[in-house]
Amino acid sequence: MSTTTTDTLTPIARPILGELMTYVPGKPIEEVQRELGLDHVIKLASNENALGPSPLAIEAMKAACATTRFYPEDTCYELIRELARYHDTPGEQIVIGRGSDEVIHYLGLALLCPGDECVMADPTFPMYPITTTMMEAKSVCVPLRDFTHDLPAMADAVTARTKIIFIANPHNPTGTIVRRDEVKALLDRVPERVVVVLDEAYFEYVDDTGYPDGLDYLRQGRPNVVSLRTFSKIHALAGLRIGYGLFPSGLASAVRKVRAPFNVSTIAQVAATASLRDPEHVEVSRRHNRESRRFLMDAFDAMGLSYAESHANFVFVDVRHDAKTVADMLLRRGVIVRQSAGFKSPTHVRVSFGREAENEEFVEALGQVLKELGGQ
Repeated sequence: MSTTTTDTLTPIARPILGELMTYVPGKPIEEVQRELGLDHVIKLASNENALGPSPLAIEAMKAACATTRFYPEDTCYELIRELARYHDTPGEQIVIGRGSDEVIHYLGLALLCPGDECVMADPTFPMYPITTTMMEAKSVCVPLRDFTHDLPAMADAVTARTKIIFIANPHNPTGTIVRRDEVKALLDRVPERVVVVLDEAYFEYVDDTGYPDGLDYLRQGRPNVVSLRTFSKIHALAGLRIGYGLFPSGLASAVRKVRAPFNVSTIAQVAATASLRDPEHVEVSRRHNRESRRFLMDAFDAMGLSYAESHANFVFVDVRHDAKTVADMLLRRGVIVRQSAGFKSPTHVRVSFGREAENEEFVEALGQVLKELGGQ
């Protein structure tokens, strides 16, 4: 998911850049087509919504194209008003970013000083250690337990230098969740000076009744809990880069201090606002996700492959062979999945859910690859 940069840096660059891990995204379809000369390629690598955006969002984007000679609404007024209504929460607690990635970056700018510490899982979403390193702080990485955050161990890792605890729930790359009682136990142990960031990019996909809603902690008056959300996943607006954070008021004010002006485009704002007004489309996406998850897990069971229990729109599966080899062989069959040294699981790949025919195509291609490798 990330790699150390190998570029030659100018001597006047900040020395910390030599230690910075750069995010490496999944290959886009067009790149694979160019490299391999393939006409048909399916992408199941980046946890995107295969059904695409709400028709209301598409119409809003079309209409907004005529207004792009103007700068965007800097305060995201209409979107924040709609989010406040949608979540029944004060608008002053909401900060919009170019994806929740940017909100993570703003948290680093607002809170981290050189030498501070951030506690996170290992492996985890790369933007947590990237932001931490960028601010010359230290990533304290706590290994997963059964592909899930080990919250007691993360609480044990808190020191006098700890500023932030990052918890992706559901987790990326494994898709697992921590439940309400586990989060409460963590919060009861962590001092209020430590900000607990619940990154809930995939929360709409979760069916488990024990799943904790980060907003509940804000409503309880917890002064150190942040909930991150995104329009990239179930709302299918990944190409627009728009997400948001819900903060206690004091933290929201600090984050707004470092927010770039005009950081979210007009088109992204109107598309996100319209998408919130189409709950039916969200429910269709949720139902499709549930069916896709069941189909792939049944297929993996039939193949004798183990996987992490997913509550997101992807499955982290053990293909029992070198993950890079399997991913490369799938790529040559026109199927893009995600493998990374950052996963810390050399035989695991992460596969996102596609449309029904794409899921079937992936299962057939994986069966062929495993048979060729002698695994079937």
